[in-house]
Amino acid sequence: MKTPGPDHPLRIEPAHRRWRVLFADHVIADSNDALVLHEAAFPAWVYFPREDVGMEYLARTDQPKHCEYKGDAVQYTLMMDGHFEANVAKSYEHPYPAAQALAGRVAFDPGRVEVYEVDDAAVNPRHAEPRSVAGRDVDQVVQHTDTGDGHAQRDHWPPNTQNPEGGVR
Repeated sequence: MKTPGPDHPLRIEPAHRRWRVLFADHVIADSNDALVLHEAAFPAWVYFPREDVGMEYLARTDQPKHCEYKGDAVQYTLMMDGHFEANVAKSYEHPYPAAQALAGRVAFDPGRVEVYEVDDAAVNPRHAEPRSVAGRDVDQVVQHTDTGDGHAQRDHWPPNTQNPEGGVR
C-alpha cells in the first residue's frame, strides 16, 4: 500500500452537478450524489452510489484490479441490448484509507462509455419542491383517484371552478 503525496496526488470531492453514464443509448447510472476522483495525471473518474446504478446490466468479472493507492477493485462487464463492454466498471469494496470515500461506489471507464454532467434543473425542474401537488400531499391526491371500479377512494374535493354563465352560444 502506498500513500498519496506530491508525487502521486489523490483527491476525492463531491460532484457539484448531476452525472450520468450512457451506454448503447441507455442511461446506466444517474446521480446527484456522485464523487469525482482526481488522481495524479489520470483523467477524472466519477464514482456513483450503487443505488444510482442499473446493477442489473452489470456482471461481476473474475478479473480483479489492484491499485497501490486505492486497493483492490472488482470489475464489471456491462451488457445492454446485445452490446457488451468487458471490465468497463469497477468498485472498491474495501479501499485503502486514502480512498475510503469510494467504498461501495461504482465508476465507469470514461474512455469506453459516455460519462457526462447534466444540468439537474433541466432534467428535474422540480427537484427543490416538496413532494406535493398544488399544495396537497401526493398521498392525499392518490386517495382521491379512481380505485379501478369507477369510485374514488375518498369523497371528491369541492369544485374550485364554476360553470360559465350562458352556456354554448
